[in-house]
Amino acid sequence: MTKTKKPEFRPDDFVVYPAHGVGKIMSIEEQEIAGLKLELFVISFEKDKMTLRVPTHKATEIGMRSLSAPDVVERALDTLKGKARVKRAMWSRRAQEYEQKINSGDLMSIAEVVRDLHRSDDQREQSYSERQLYESALERLTREVAAVSGTDEAGAQKKVDDVLLSRAA
Repeated sequence: MTKTKKPEFRPDDFVVYPAHGVGKIMSIEEQEIAGLKLELFVISFEKDKMTLRVPTHKATEIGMRSLSAPDVVERALDTLKGKARVKRAMWSRRAQEYEQKINSGDLMSIAEVVRDLHRSDDQREQSYSERQLYESALERLTREVAAVSGTDEAGAQKKVDDVLLSRAA
Protein backbone atom coordinates (compact mmCIF):
# COMPACT_ATOMS: atom_id res chain seq x y z
CA MET A 1 0.00 0.00 0.00
CA THR A 2 1.46 3.33 -1.02
CA LYS A 3 1.26 6.33 1.26
CA THR A 4 -0.54 9.18 -0.45
CA LYS A 5 1.14 12.56 -0.24
CA LYS A 6 -0.12 14.54 2.72
CA PRO A 7 -1.86 17.74 1.77
CA GLU A 8 -0.33 20.97 2.96
CA PHE A 9 -3.11 21.97 5.33
CA ARG A 10 -2.25 23.42 8.72
CA PRO A 11 -4.25 24.46 11.78
CA ASP A 12 -6.01 27.83 11.33
CA ASP A 13 -6.19 27.34 7.53
CA PHE A 14 -9.55 27.79 5.90
CA VAL A 15 -10.47 24.87 3.65
CA VAL A 16 -13.39 23.93 1.44
CA TYR A 17 -14.97 20.58 2.20
CA PRO A 18 -17.19 19.64 -0.80
CA ALA A 19 -20.30 18.59 1.10
CA HIS A 20 -20.20 21.37 3.73
CA GLY A 21 -18.45 24.42 2.28
CA VAL A 22 -15.88 26.59 4.03
CA GLY A 23 -14.51 25.40 7.36
CA LYS A 24 -11.47 26.13 9.51
CA ILE A 25 -8.92 23.53 10.55
CA MET A 26 -8.79 23.75 14.33
CA SER A 27 -6.11 21.12 14.90
CA ILE A 28 -4.54 17.90 13.70
CA GLU A 29 -5.01 15.07 16.17
CA GLU A 30 -4.21 11.39 16.38
CA GLN A 31 -6.92 8.92 17.35
CA GLU A 32 -7.05 5.18 17.59
CA ILE A 33 -9.98 3.80 15.62
CA ALA A 34 -10.55 0.03 15.39
CA GLY A 35 -6.99 -0.60 16.53
CA LEU A 36 -5.46 1.70 13.90
CA LYS A 37 -3.79 5.00 14.67
CA LEU A 38 -5.18 7.70 12.42
CA GLU A 39 -4.08 11.27 11.98
CA LEU A 40 -7.15 13.50 11.57
CA PHE A 41 -7.88 17.09 10.60
CA VAL A 42 -10.40 18.60 13.01
CA ILE A 43 -12.44 21.04 10.92
CA SER A 44 -14.93 23.42 12.44
CA PHE A 45 -17.89 24.78 10.49
CA GLU A 46 -18.79 27.70 12.73
CA LYS A 47 -22.09 28.63 11.10
CA ASP A 48 -23.41 25.05 11.13
CA LYS A 49 -22.10 24.46 14.67
CA MET A 50 -20.45 21.31 13.40
CA THR A 51 -17.05 19.68 13.80
CA LEU A 52 -15.76 17.21 11.26
CA ARG A 53 -12.80 14.86 11.56
CA VAL A 54 -11.14 13.91 8.28
CA PRO A 55 -8.25 11.45 7.96
CA THR A 56 -5.26 13.44 6.70
CA HIS A 57 -4.36 10.85 4.06
CA LYS A 58 -7.89 10.97 2.59
CA ALA A 59 -8.34 14.76 2.53
CA THR A 60 -7.43 15.45 -1.11
CA GLU A 61 -9.00 12.20 -2.28
CA ILE A 62 -12.41 13.30 -1.01
CA GLY A 63 -12.02 16.74 -2.59
CA MET A 64 -10.99 18.91 0.36
CA ARG A 65 -9.15 21.92 -1.00
CA SER A 66 -7.69 25.26 -0.03
CA LEU A 67 -9.69 28.43 -0.62
CA SER A 68 -9.89 29.60 -4.22
CA ALA A 69 -7.43 32.19 -5.44
CA PRO A 70 -8.78 35.77 -5.69
CA ASP A 71 -8.77 35.58 -9.52
CA VAL A 72 -10.99 32.45 -9.39
CA VAL A 73 -13.39 34.34 -7.11
CA GLU A 74 -13.48 37.20 -9.65
CA ARG A 75 -14.20 34.71 -12.47
CA ALA A 76 -16.98 33.18 -10.35
CA LEU A 77 -18.49 36.63 -9.79
CA ASP A 78 -18.23 37.29 -13.55
CA THR A 79 -20.11 34.02 -14.11
CA LEU A 80 -22.99 35.52 -12.11
CA LYS A 81 -23.30 38.32 -14.68
CA GLY A 82 -24.01 35.83 -17.46
CA LYS A 83 -27.42 34.86 -18.76
CA ALA A 84 -29.11 32.00 -16.88
CA ARG A 85 -28.77 28.71 -18.74
CA VAL A 86 -31.78 26.65 -17.85
CA LYS A 87 -32.06 23.33 -19.62
CA ARG A 88 -35.46 22.10 -20.74
CA ALA A 89 -35.13 18.91 -18.70
CA MET A 90 -37.53 17.76 -16.00
CA TRP A 91 -37.10 19.69 -12.73
CA SER A 92 -36.10 16.56 -10.80
CA ARG A 93 -33.24 15.96 -13.25
CA ARG A 94 -32.07 19.60 -13.13
CA ALA A 95 -32.36 19.64 -9.32
CA GLN A 96 -30.12 16.59 -9.17
CA GLU A 97 -27.54 18.30 -11.40
CA TYR A 98 -27.65 21.47 -9.29
CA GLU A 99 -27.21 19.42 -6.12
CA GLN A 100 -24.15 17.69 -7.63
CA LYS A 101 -22.64 21.04 -8.63
CA ILE A 102 -23.17 22.46 -5.14
CA ASN A 103 -21.66 19.38 -3.46
CA SER A 104 -18.69 19.29 -5.86
CA GLY A 105 -17.18 22.16 -3.88
CA ASP A 106 -16.08 23.80 -7.15
CA LEU A 107 -16.61 27.56 -6.86
CA MET A 108 -17.33 28.02 -10.58
CA SER A 109 -20.01 25.30 -10.54
CA ILE A 110 -21.61 26.84 -7.45
CA ALA A 111 -21.63 30.25 -9.14
CA GLU A 112 -23.39 28.68 -12.17
CA VAL A 113 -26.13 27.33 -9.88
CA VAL A 114 -26.59 30.76 -8.28
CA ARG A 115 -26.73 32.38 -11.73
CA ASP A 116 -29.23 29.85 -13.09
CA LEU A 117 -31.57 29.92 -10.08
CA HIS A 118 -31.44 33.66 -9.29
CA ARG A 119 -34.78 35.41 -9.69
CA SER A 120 -35.17 39.17 -9.89
CA ASP A 121 -38.26 40.73 -8.32
CA ASP A 122 -40.19 40.88 -11.60
CA GLN A 123 -39.77 37.17 -12.39
CA ARG A 124 -42.04 34.34 -11.31
CA GLU A 125 -41.88 32.87 -7.81
CA GLN A 126 -39.45 30.06 -7.08
CA SER A 127 -40.71 26.71 -5.89
CA TYR A 128 -39.66 25.62 -2.41
CA SER A 129 -37.03 23.15 -3.70
CA GLU A 130 -35.70 25.72 -6.16
CA ARG A 131 -35.33 28.28 -3.38
CA GLN A 132 -33.61 25.71 -1.12
CA LEU A 133 -31.03 24.91 -3.79
CA TYR A 134 -30.51 28.59 -4.60
CA GLU A 135 -29.99 29.54 -0.95
CA SER A 136 -27.63 26.62 -0.39
CA ALA A 137 -25.50 27.61 -3.40
CA LEU A 138 -25.62 31.30 -2.48
CA GLU A 139 -24.48 30.55 1.07
CA ARG A 140 -21.53 28.44 -0.13
CA LEU A 141 -20.53 31.13 -2.61
CA THR A 142 -20.73 33.99 -0.10
CA ARG A 143 -18.82 32.06 2.58
CA GLU A 144 -15.94 31.44 0.21
CA VAL A 145 -15.98 35.01 -1.13
CA ALA A 146 -15.90 36.26 2.48
CA ALA A 147 -13.04 33.93 3.47
CA VAL A 148 -10.95 34.79 0.39
CA SER A 149 -11.50 38.56 0.57
CA GLY A 150 -11.10 38.62 4.35
CA THR A 151 -14.45 40.36 4.90
CA ASP A 152 -17.44 39.27 6.92
CA GLU A 153 -20.30 37.34 5.36
CA ALA A 154 -22.55 40.40 5.22
CA GLY A 155 -19.97 42.25 3.13
CA ALA A 156 -19.54 39.27 0.82
CA GLN A 157 -23.33 38.91 0.55
CA LYS A 158 -23.60 42.56 -0.52
CA LYS A 159 -20.85 42.08 -3.11
CA VAL A 160 -22.64 39.04 -4.60
CA ASP A 161 -26.03 40.82 -4.49
CA ASP A 162 -24.57 43.84 -6.28
CA VAL A 163 -23.28 41.61 -9.09
CA LEU A 164 -26.65 39.84 -9.38
CA LEU A 165 -28.56 43.15 -9.39
CA SER A 166 -26.25 44.68 -12.00
CA ARG A 167 -27.12 41.74 -14.26
CA ALA A 168 -30.82 42.41 -13.89
CA ALA A 169 -30.45 46.10 -14.77
